[in-house]
Amino acid sequence: MSAPPANAPHALALTATGVVKRFKTGRNVVSVLKGVDFTARHGDVTMVMGPSGSGKSTLIAALSGLLKPDEGTVSAMGEDLWGRGAGKIDRFRLQHCGFIFQGFNLFPALTALQQVTTVLKYQGLSKSEAHRTAVEALDEVGLKPRMNQRPSELSGGEKQRIAIARAIAKRPALLFADEPTSALDGENGQIVIRLLRRAAVEHNAAVICVTHDPRLEAFADRIIHIEDGRILDDATPAGVSH
Repeated sequence: MSAPPANAPHALALTATGVVKRFKTGRNVVSVLKGVDFTARHGDVTMVMGPSGSGKSTLIAALSGLLKPDEGTVSAMGEDLWGRGAGKIDRFRLQHCGFIFQGFNLFPALTALQQVTTVLKYQGLSKSEAHRTAVEALDEVGLKPRMNQRPSELSGGEKQRIAIARAIAKRPALLFADEPTSALDGENGQIVIRLLRRAAVEHNAAVICVTHDPRLEAFADRIIHIEDGRILDDATPAGVSH
């Protein structure tokens, strides 16, 4: 039997083995990640949960090519992520990764449409292709009527949906979300996590979401608890909300 395509639903998208990360603070060295093993699959939402300071955000950074681990390996889309040169890692992130952050990371002077088209142009899309793709992404998150508004004219929930549109417009194989609902009320948090599930189910992204928000557990295919730099447990919920 032949192997499934690399991006087939539930195929491995990312594997990390023995990831260690230390930070020096003055004369002290603090181990933030202590030999973490991790996997993520296409079409799944993997929640990484734990208290502040547990190593969640550092793990996301190591998995996505933002922060090189001191030890261990990360294989993304079948290739050694940290075996690449810096320029190739940047290119990998641009082509294959989407990012959604707690603080939205929007440009104040740009409209919602421009927030999305700017990233697509960096990918090499023509002006017309970028415009069409950006409008489709904003429509998918319910913000097509607001596409000419700037961040100062939008609510927190709308800003986060723009950030999601910007991420999913690239059709990333890997979608990283770092505390995407922490600044939102319950209703907007539900909208955001449903959009992340949609990215996994309909676009086959491997969605890796770092959070300490228990409201999100019902939407996860896997829930990984991390504390003090170590994985405590890796659970598959009996049922997943859609």
